[in-house]
Amino acid sequence: MTTHAKLLDLLAEPPADPDFAAGYLNLLGDEVQAGPPTGLVQRLMRTNLVPMVYERWWRPALGRVIKGPSGPSMAEEHDIAVRLLRLEPGGVALDVACGTGGFTRRFGAEVGPSGLAVGLDASAPMLERAVAATAAGSPVVYLRADAVRPPLRESVVDAVCCFAALHMFAEPTVALTSFARVLKPGGRLALLTSARESWEPARTVQTAMGWASGQRMFARDEVRDLLTERGFTDIEVRFAGATQFVGATAT
Repeated sequence: MTTHAKLLDLLAEPPADPDFAAGYLNLLGDEVQAGPPTGLVQRLMRTNLVPMVYERWWRPALGRVIKGPSGPSMAEEHDIAVRLLRLEPGGVALDVACGTGGFTRRFGAEVGPSGLAVGLDASAPMLERAVAATAAGSPVVYLRADAVRPPLRESVVDAVCCFAALHMFAEPTVALTSFARVLKPGGRLALLTSARESWEPARTVQTAMGWASGQRMFARDEVRDLLTERGFTDIEVRFAGATQFVGATAT
């Protein structure tokens, strides 16, 4: 079965005439973007310029500022995601808000030819860059769709990754519910998102910065509590600056 066929098999309502001409399956039609931007950062990411520099400059630089000087590098982030997801050959991984596909390609290498890594993003420019950077024949496929409500059937993926995006969603709690829905029982979730520091002056500044940039600053126990409410277990959290890496198991 081809990667395109595998993707169509995951969808709740596969299109009658799927079009992969652009290198990805577009379920958003001619919409420029899905929904209004939540703030300045998302506005910038929706330009044509940011996708060109996203993987090499934008994401590493922004991540370093937010994670702090002692936070993990981009290469270490990849390793953290793989460890949290516990990927195995033949598995199916969903990379939500995949951007230019850096993590998606790594997941494809982990699940191997018998598996599938699906990169999902609402941005056509991001996906164009992702497709261009992905080797032909790799077990990677891309989908343009709503990241908050991935259009997949229930319990069809072994792993969901959402790194550096949940805090920019207009409805992050809806996204977490969606992740729980598409994961198989025992499937793994990996998140990299915001976390206000416990020191009150820093918390105040981070909250204000989040408001100004359109990013939600989660309290340190908030994401853990939201996951527990959705039935996730085996939750582990690692903080780095104003961020948190979270892993959890679906039930």
